[in-house]
This record gives sequence, structure tokens and C-alpha cells, in this order.
Amino acid sequence: MGCVKLGILMAIRYLRMTEERGFEPDVIAYSTVLDCLCKKGLLKEAHDLFFEMIKKGSKPNVVTYSILIDALCKQGMISKAEDIVGIMTKQGIKPNVVTYSILIDALCKKGMISKAENIVGTMTKQGIKLDVVTYSIFIDTLCKMGEVSKAEVVVDAMRKQGIEPTVVTYSTLIDSLCKNGMVSEAEFIGGTMRKQGVEPNVITYNILMDSLCKISMVSEAEDIFGRMRKQGIEPDVVTYNTLMQGMFQLRRVSNAYELWRKMLASGQVPNLVTYSIFLDGLCKNGKLEMALKVFQDMWNSGLQLDTIFYTILIDGLCKAGHIEVAKELFCQLSVRDLKPTVYTYCIMINGLCKEGLPDEAYRLFKSMGDNDCLPNSCCYNVMIWGFFRNDYTSKATQLLTEMVGKGFSASNLFLDHILQSGESILI
Repeated sequence: MGCVKLGILMAIRYLRMTEERGFEPDVIAYSTVLDCLCKKGLLKEAHDLFFEMIKKGSKPNVVTYSILIDALCKQGMISKAEDIVGIMTKQGIKPNVVTYSILIDALCKKGMISKAENIVGTMTKQGIKLDVVTYSIFIDTLCKMGEVSKAEVVVDAMRKQGIEPTVVTYSTLIDSLCKNGMVSEAEFIGGTMRKQGVEPNVITYNILMDSLCKISMVSEAEDIFGRMRKQGIEPDVVTYNTLMQGMFQLRRVSNAYELWRKMLASGQVPNLVTYSIFLDGLCKNGKLEMALKVFQDMWNSGLQLDTIFYTILIDGLCKAGHIEVAKELFCQLSVRDLKPTVYTYCIMINGLCKEGLPDEAYRLFKSMGDNDCLPNSCCYNVMIWGFFRNDYTSKATQLLTEMVGKGFSASNLFLDHILQSGESILI
């Protein structure tokens, strides 16, 4: 039995010993132990203690009930949680905004919006006003369902009630607008929140920047980056990653490199995603010498480089025709106890075929099983096309037959090639 569980069960035993000695544990003592049981997932024990408490005449308060209701909801046991609410009202204990918000949150997460709205109706009848937490639950749910306009209506209703949305509420709405391609509307909401005295935080700005970069509005994202710093909001690693990726996509390599230097100068530590973006961006933009240097610096700094980083660099080298350097890196994988993925093999096979080395490519293709990495449809297609490209029609035909026999689909490129060349391939 775990030490924590043992400690909680000892606490329960202590409550019972207290009763045996004629001292009645109060509701706070019961609630404290109940809370511990619920947080540790000991729902059966919590359930038993709760009803033992009622049976012994110790009346649970709204906090006690809310603890158990919250635990049941988190376990997806909403109907049981509703039963507890029923017991609560029968005992003359009125649920408060926290109790109802717990239920509303659970129902919304299950997509049971109409039922959640019924609870809001009940709250209104009982004179219980929704707070910022309750409103935010609805806004978040509507946003996740793609009902952005309805979410905006809820925000307006919230403000009319005199409840100001928090930065989290606004950020949720901005994120949903961005995901639905409504970037200008998201920026408008950003302006509205500032007018209302709610300052965007780094998460809000990151959401906006990411959306702008995805639609190639990198200059606008840079403006936001500058605004952040003027407002004393320090960009985090996500901010730098987002902007750097946007710059590379527009082939603004020198700007991306300058941003990299700014990041290091600011004391912000690059993570593996940063290195991946930087390395990939350099390779795709033909800056292989710099990419190799960055890769070496990463290795020297003790970073745990996985196959992904090797694959990025091997891909760049193959595309640039540096097949010998790519082969050296590929061999380093096994030396460093790393296994190539199917994608890594596809890149190498394609690179070798492009350089007129189909026999070597085929040997690599056949050796994939040695690394517990069996060829998939993509690998077969790459290898067959490599044979066709190098006029190895007979071998391409054999491999095509093998591929189809294994249930893989052939690329339309092969059919085009066969029709154009007049080859007859019987499968």
C-alpha cells in the first residue's frame, strides 16, 4: 500500500477513534479527509466516508458536497454527481456558484450544452449569478465547437452583467477566431481587451503571431513582437519559435538568424523545437554549411539529438546533391544508438537514386528489416520510381509486383510512366 494512501486511511481511523472517545469530529475535519481521498482518486473510500458522515449526524456543508461532486465529475460520473446535488438540496443545503460551475464544466466537456444551459436556468431562478469562471466555461466550450459568434454573444452578455472577462477568457476567444481564419476579428478583440484595461499576456500574443505567420503576414507578427517588448512582456521560447518559422517560410534567412541571435542574447534558452525549426529552415534555404555547424554545436553542447535532427540534415544534404556527407550522417545513427525511421530511409533511398546509385539504394531498401523498420507504401514507391528513373525497368516491375502483393497502393506516376513508355507490366 502506498505511503500516501496509508496516511489517509490512518486519518480516517483517527476520525473514528475520536468518535469512540466521545468527541464528535466537525465538518472541517471530515471535509479535509474527504478532499484528500478525492485528490488521490480513492472515490470509493470518499463515498463511504461521506455517507458515514451523514449517518452519524454530522451535516456536510456546501464545501463538503462540492468536493465530492467535483471528484465524481472528474471521473466522468456526472449522473452520480447530480444525485449528490439532489441529496444536497433535500438536506436543505443550497448549491452555490462553485458547485454549479463544476457540474456545468463537466457537462460542457461531454458536449451536453443544453443540459448545462438548464443548470444556468436553475441558477437564475435561485438568484445565483454566474461568475467569470462559469461564463469562461461556456465560452471555451462554444469556441471548441466552432461556435465563435455564439461565444462572442456570451462575452457581450458577460460584460453587460458587469463581469469583466479575464485575459484567459479573451485569449480563448482570440484562439478560436484565429483557428477559424478570422485573424482580423481576433486582432479587433485584442484591441477591445486593451481598451477594457485587460492587458494581453505572452500566450495571447503568441496565438496572434502564430496565426499571422501561418498566412504569411510575418511583418505584422514582427510588429506584435516589438509591441510586446515595449509593454514589458518578455517573449518566451514559443514566441521566438513562431516568428523564426514564419521568417524561414518566407525565405528570410538573415532575419531568422538575427532573431536567433536576439533570442540567445535575451537569455531565452532554445528548446529542441527551436533547434528543429532553425536546422530545418537553414536546410530548406540551402544554408547547409551553417546547418552543419549548428548541428555540431548542438552535439557539443550535450543536447540529446534524436533521429529527427539527423533526418532533417540528411534531407537537406540529399536535396543539394551532397550524397556522401548524407551517407556519413546516416551511418552515424547506428554509431550513436539511434534508429532511422521509415522516412529517413525514404530520403536516403531517393537521394541515392537521384545520384544514379540505384543498386546502393536497393541494398539499403533490403536492409531496412535489420533495423526493425519494414518498408511501407512510401518506401516502395520511392524505390520503384528510383528504378524507373535509372532505366531499371525490369527491377521496377518486379518490385511493383511485390508491393501490390503486399497490399500497398502504387503511385499514379508509375501508371503515367508505363503509358508514356509503352511498357507492358503484368501484375
